[in-house]
Amino acid sequence: MTAAPLETATALLRPAGERARRAAVAARNVLAPVGRALWRVLGPALRIVTPVGWIVLGLAVLALVLSSVFGWQEFTFLGWVLLVALVVAAVFLIGRSSYGVLIELNPRRVVVGDRAMGRMVVTNTGTRRLAPTRMELPVGRGTAEFQLPAMDPKQEQEELFQVPTNRRAVIVAGPAESIRGDQLGLLRRAVRWADPVDLFVHPRTVRLASSAAGLVRDLEGQVSSKITNNDLAFHALRPYVPGDDRRYVHWRTSARIGQLMVRQFQETRRSQIIVVVPTAARFYADEDEFELAVSVGASIAAQVIRDGTQLDVVSEGGPWRTRSVTSMLDSSCRLAYGDTGGFASLRALVRERTRRLPAPSVVVTIGGSALGAGDIRSVQTLFGPDTAHIGVVVEAGSPARLGSAGGTLMLTLGRLEDLPALFRGVGS
Repeated sequence: MTAAPLETATALLRPAGERARRAAVAARNVLAPVGRALWRVLGPALRIVTPVGWIVLGLAVLALVLSSVFGWQEFTFLGWVLLVALVVAAVFLIGRSSYGVLIELNPRRVVVGDRAMGRMVVTNTGTRRLAPTRMELPVGRGTAEFQLPAMDPKQEQEELFQVPTNRRAVIVAGPAESIRGDQLGLLRRAVRWADPVDLFVHPRTVRLASSAAGLVRDLEGQVSSKITNNDLAFHALRPYVPGDDRRYVHWRTSARIGQLMVRQFQETRRSQIIVVVPTAARFYADEDEFELAVSVGASIAAQVIRDGTQLDVVSEGGPWRTRSVTSMLDSSCRLAYGDTGGFASLRALVRERTRRLPAPSVVVTIGGSALGAGDIRSVQTLFGPDTAHIGVVVEAGSPARLGSAGGTLMLTLGRLEDLPALFRGVGS
């Protein structure tokens, strides 16, 4: 008996809810552009007030409201004192600066643990003397602060700083900002003077033997045993059959024996190596293991590039740049531990990242101790039988060993220094 009234009420409320939703969407579409326009106008002024300044302003308003409601003179005095403090703080923002700032990093590329120094040169490019000020320079996640003295026109001030390089990363130095504000930190005006500069902290790598390992090095293509009707490597002659391309008829032999003969060729394959370095945390025991995997992948990729073999390196974030060893190492610096890229499995990652690439000669899959044999076999199913597969598992403290599983060559190592010996074993 109660079901019918309930269904009736639901049917009546449904149109009302739909109208409310449409009204909310329409209001948002109208108010959003207005809000963005107001923020463009008022944002620069509002950003001058620091969190402490907003607290002081709120206390001043609260004190004056309490004073007007209850007639407490003490709150009147407190409110006006706080407002005067904000007005006095605004005086420190008056004035213009004319700086020329140069940020230099030497060198621009270092290996994890190497020392990296930076230099900031500040010049008074104006025609009047500048008062002392504070300059802030963001360096990675930290901020370097420099107290600049009063500077005459064309005067230079040099400041040195050190960049931490204990982790693989792309460290951004800059932009430099000159800071004007009061001593209490109520108001703060920052002016940017220089573009940021990138410092690439490359992973540690080891050099492999150029003959290492299942990594095909033939630039002109590897001759296979498969016979084809057109290629570069001549194999033999055979009788002509209808449908053969007449361009490959060997006319001299055909005239001598009185029968059309066509050339046969051995198929040549372009050497193509794909290195897979996943970044998802589920393949590693911890971040240190991930960093070791990145070092292993970068070491293999660097040697392949030096050998002149076609190479592609893929991760969740996208393909690496592999035109040179330097560009490859720069790409490795941008890998973020734990980035899944929206891929549910390693197979989905490799399938998506390699679908536009030519068929590879060798696929090298690198992961941590949590990378299972099933994950590597799932990658193996994506490619044909002519593709060789190498699985590299990094596990901190594990002894180096060489084995195989399901037709895949498996390398296990606990230190980066074990990699050259393992790959010499693969080559033999």
